[in-house]
Parts: sequence; C-alpha cells; structure tokens
Amino acid sequence: RSGLAQWVLQAAAGFAGAALVACTTTTTTTSSFAPQGAQAKLDNTGAAAINVQLGIDYLQKNELALAQTKLQRALRENPRSTDVHDALALLDEQLGDAKGADREYRRALELSAHSPRELNNYAVYLCSHGRSAEGVRYFEEAASNRLYSTPWAAYTNAGICLRGVRQNAAAMQRFTRALQINPTFADAAFEAASLEYAEQDFAAARERVDGFIMSNRPTAALLLLGWQVARAQSDALAEQRYALLLARDFPNSPQAHALELSRRGGSG
Repeated sequence: RSGLAQWVLQAAAGFAGAALVACTTTTTTTSSFAPQGAQAKLDNTGAAAINVQLGIDYLQKNELALAQTKLQRALRENPRSTDVHDALALLDEQLGDAKGADREYRRALELSAHSPRELNNYAVYLCSHGRSAEGVRYFEEAASNRLYSTPWAAYTNAGICLRGVRQNAAAMQRFTRALQINPTFADAAFEAASLEYAEQDFAAARERVDGFIMSNRPTAALLLLGWQVARAQSDALAEQRYALLLARDFPNSPQAHALELSRRGGSG
C-alpha cells in the first residue's frame, strides 16, 4: 500500500471533477436576463473551474510552469474558490514550497468553514509531511462532523497516519472505530488485519480476514493478505483457497500478479 502521499493527486482529481460539474451547471443555467455584475461573476466562476482542471492536468503531467499559469489565472477569476486553493497547495507541494502549501490548505479550510472535504485534504498533507498529530486531529474533526457521509474513511486515514509513525495501538483503535461504524468497509478491515500480520498476531489477522470475506465481497488486497497469513501459519489448504479466489475474482489485479511471482519464487 502506497500510503498517504499518493492520496494527494487522488484528492486533486476529485475536486477537479467537482469543479467541472459546477462549470457545466453554470453555463447551462446562465440567463440573458441576469444582471451584468452577476453575469460576470458566473462567467468568472466557470472560467476558474476550467483553469483549475487544466492546472491539475498539467500537474499530473509534471508541467509545473503551465500549471502555475493556469492556477494563477483561476485565482484571479475566483479568489474565494476552495478548489483553486487546493490546487495551488498541490502545486506548492510539487515545487517544494511547504509554507506555501500549508497557507493554501488553510485558506481553503477558512473559505469552506472547515468542511469535511477540506479537513481531509489538509490532514493528508499534514500526515505526509511528518505532522501526524495535527493530521489525526483534522481527520477526527472531519469524522465527527455530522454532515460527513463517510466518517469511517476518516478514522481509517487517521489510523494509517498513526501507523506511519509506529503508534500501532492508537492506529488499531482508529481502524476498530471505523469498523464499528461501518463493518463492511474493506479498507479498514485490511488495515487492521495488515497491522496484526505485521505484529505476527497471525491468528487475529486470519480471523479478521476470514470473518470479513464470509459476510462481504472480498477485495484483492484482503485475499492476498489472507494468503500471506495462511502461509505464515503453514496452512497449505488455506493458502490454496485464497490463491484460487484471487485468481478467479481478480485475475488481472496487481495482487494476483504479485502472488504468482511469489509462488514462482520471484520477488513479489
């Protein structure tokens, strides 16, 4: 699992998509009878959304100068857009400007009145930059917000952040909390079982994986982990069962390829 750092661009793709939806809505509802000032504001909002999307596209291609041009233009067009400030924070991160990124994330938080999405974005940044205590606090603020529809995801993120700094007991508390709220959340089940496996509590990890896949559709990550646990327990029948399920349900997954390499004596 690649951890928190990869989520930054995933978050970017998410808010860029939301910006494009807003742009479409704006252009289809604009009326020729709108007051001139309101019309200009709508036009600027739509233009900013387009430039954010373009800026994100350039960021993903590592064309930072072009990304900066588009995002600075978006900022002029709509300086109160959280999407603009989130994108500028990502740009600052790639430019190595930690203070600038922190400032932009905080501005997005301020503009959104600490919305769960912005709390999560900032928490990801903090955890991926060695500020785990702050990151966990923001994840948990997001989780406690009654408007947040997936608090179990925030608790799982908090657990991953804590595990990254080897606070394993505290991490397990967050994974457990996530599963208490949503027992079907596969990511939390995987993280909890993975931590148990890492601590060589194979019986607990095996029970968790088996218990989850008996009641829910398994994921490729859980099946590979189950195979690893069974192998550690020298349970050949269970190894075969997990391998067959992984090959049948997720034949083209990275986990299936990793298992095949491992069984052939490779490095996976």
